Amino acid sequence: MGRADEQSRTEIPPGTLYMLILKSLARLGPMHGYGIAQYIQQISDEVLQVEEGSLYPALQRMLIKGWVQAEWGQSDNNRRARYYRLTPLGKKQLGAEISEFEKVTQAIMRVIQPA
Repeated sequence: MGRADEQSRTEIPPGTLYMLILKSLARLGPMHGYGIAQYIQQISDEVLQVEEGSLYPALQRMLIKGWVQAEWGQSDNNRRARYYRLTPLGKKQLGAEISEFEKVTQAIMRVIQPA
């Protein structure tokens, strides 16, 4: 990957990956990891890119926390894939994640608004 690609890529803001994954599952239902990453990239107009090195550890942590459940299935191209789905606890966590994000976003906006 070239330097220009690295410079044009936008990092996902810290603390928002869980929210983005949970919201993707809430909107579309069960999805495999690659599908989640593709959806986030597409819905953000190619601005946000979730790297595998961030996505799969986050999904594993979310499984441990009980926010998602996973089961093996077949992907569209007939490959074995682990499908993740939102749990009731995950739905509750999504609400908390969105509230916290909105609170932080509003605080940042107050700081950067012209005086």
